[in-house]
Amino acid sequence: MGFFNKLKAKFKKDKEKKVAKEIETKRIEENYHKGLKKSRGSESFIYKLKKLTSSSREVNEEYFIALEEILVMSDINYSYVVDLIKILKKDSQVRKIKDPKELTELLFDNMFSIYLNKNEKVTHLNISKENDLNIILVTGVNGTGKTTSIGKIAHMYKKEGYKILLAAADTFRAGAVLQLEKWAQKNEVDIVTPSKPNQDPASVVYEAMNKAKNGDYNLIIIDTAGRLQNKKNLMQELGKIHKIIAKESGQEPNESLLVVDATTGQNGVNQAKEFNEVTNITGIILTKMDSSSKGGIILSIKNSFNIPVKLIGLGEGIEDLEYFDIGNYLVALTSDIAHEYETNENAKNK
Repeated sequence: MGFFNKLKAKFKKDKEKKVAKEIETKRIEENYHKGLKKSRGSESFIYKLKKLTSSSREVNEEYFIALEEILVMSDINYSYVVDLIKILKKDSQVRKIKDPKELTELLFDNMFSIYLNKNEKVTHLNISKENDLNIILVTGVNGTGKTTSIGKIAHMYKKEGYKILLAAADTFRAGAVLQLEKWAQKNEVDIVTPSKPNQDPASVVYEAMNKAKNGDYNLIIIDTAGRLQNKKNLMQELGKIHKIIAKESGQEPNESLLVVDATTGQNGVNQAKEFNEVTNITGIILTKMDSSSKGGIILSIKNSFNIPVKLIGLGEGIEDLEYFDIGNYLVALTSDIAHEYETNENAKNK
């Protein structure tokens, strides 16, 4: 192939990559918009905020009291709300803001900046093909969507070309093992399961670590139990698992992820607190956002424990688990308000 043909082929490939990236970006944006539909509904924080904004003539103390109540009822923890209201009061005085719509813009600016702090806009997992072996440890109480999330993560990374091994170390719940086996079959990835009922979870992890080393796998995802009824037992169990991982791989897990059900509200925040006391959580998988009308739990967990939401469940489909992107989240959440403001502005300008 001559120089110009090579150059032509390169430009064609670059263009195809660009088009593919644009298609994927649009798919993710649409997924966020569809998945957060309930978070814009009549029971949502956004709907109540819109109602407050349209019914209030000016920004005053009465307005801030109503806004505080709306924020607290949206599962945003009280200390975060108090700080947010203080900032809004101060900024509204300095900027002489009287229009509730203008204050709403300021509200989201502050929610956005407070959440981001020093973090990336899009929160990816600490996984790389440059590593010999990537290890993801997943925990969470029953019913949060833990096993399903593991299956979806396996699907995500299988598409990226990773050789994946699942480890079914939630051995005290037979249903969890069977469910994970189904996901392994669906994704066409390998799995290590207990050889007997109630097998020591650490021994399953030991088998899986050895299989991963000897089989050239570059990603192992470990399902663990989430029995908070006895924190001492859970701590000992996770402690043994961490020791085996360190001994067999010479490293800590790249990610220790906690699965939290968004519909449980403050109970989910409490779970994050409990698990964070037991093990070092590096990130949250927030499931069932498509079923939640609130969503403030995202801000509460970050504000309370400085643990970022890394993945967000926006539906039941295998492609409905996305990396958490605060930009996409807020755009999808506020799309109705933005559309209304734009319509009003256009009407004024005519």
